[in-house]
Amino acid sequence: MVKTNVTIMRGGTSKGIFFHESAMPNNKNEWEPFLLDIMGSPDKRQIDGLGGGNSLTSKVAIIKKAHTSDIDVHYTFGQVSISEEKVDFKGNCGNISAAVGPFAIEEGLVKATEPMTAVRILNTNTNKMIIAEVQVEDGQVKYDGDVTISGVPGSGSPIYLNFHDAAGSVTGHLLPTGNSSEFLDTSQGQIEVSIIDYANPLVFVEASSIGLDGTELAEEFTDLQLAQFEELRSIAAEKCGFASRFSATKLSPAVPKLAIVSKPEKYKDSTGAWHSNVEMDLHIRMMSMQKPHQALAVTGAICTTRALSVEGAIPARIAKNHSTKVRLAHSSGIIETMVEPTGIKIVRTARRIMDGTVYTHGDYQMM
Repeated sequence: MVKTNVTIMRGGTSKGIFFHESAMPNNKNEWEPFLLDIMGSPDKRQIDGLGGGNSLTSKVAIIKKAHTSDIDVHYTFGQVSISEEKVDFKGNCGNISAAVGPFAIEEGLVKATEPMTAVRILNTNTNKMIIAEVQVEDGQVKYDGDVTISGVPGSGSPIYLNFHDAAGSVTGHLLPTGNSSEFLDTSQGQIEVSIIDYANPLVFVEASSIGLDGTELAEEFTDLQLAQFEELRSIAAEKCGFASRFSATKLSPAVPKLAIVSKPEKYKDSTGAWHSNVEMDLHIRMMSMQKPHQALAVTGAICTTRALSVEGAIPARIAKNHSTKVRLAHSSGIIETMVEPTGIKIVRTARRIMDGTVYTHGDYQMM
């Protein structure tokens, strides 16, 4: 077996395994089997690895110090499939991005500066810049604070993420098909969607067009509905050129992500808290790796915020508000984004959970 040093970190509503790139196999062709080995995939329980049997906890981040004046660290994200022998490197995870800054500071890749250290992160999946603002106290990352985010118990110190010029993150175009909205032919008939690529590509569909009211919680979707959602997502993946509609579940499971949107309505979230329609600008329910997201992906929130300014796009047509602050209601509560001249900003929290050594089955040639 091969021993590898790893760190487990929570970033936002996700949890991932963090590696220094120098600790990865020398041959990048071995990265996928190496990560599958470590996470215990494919297996729905991931019982023989570090994965948690959920798409939100089956994630990895590979970090390397940059050697240019305008970037501090390179960050590669991997979404490790639970059911397939697949690690999807196509897109980024905004929640895991929240933990990259603290990791880089604590690992000595970026010098700590009080009271706030700005970490310039180049996400290699999308070749886009993220600026993370991390609070520092007594030379150390400050994790304690009073910021709460929906989907995470307790509170923490705020980490501000600014996504710069994130259009065309995966496809190279804000509108991958050239259309702000279009109809896709599905087994359920023609369904209107908007495919938009900003921070990550999303395919938006209005809840009413697929027989939903938009306030459903993650646990309420049936297997039949999930299969219909995946068909729609797969057709959009083909439109983006990622894979054919028949192979997209296997070859491009993480992008695009499906987002079901609807106008503001009173609802009770998964914690039992009620929210009135005046607290939100848009309802959104996102799918992640063919399952309902328990909250909302950060890149999904960023893309949705940008979609509100795309004339003719479904989110722009039904959202209540197009101001510089956007409030998105999801299964676990409400998330806010801020539109700034340099990009779209969001606040997250993060925490270092564990440092240790992981053992693999395979014999990999390490760096």
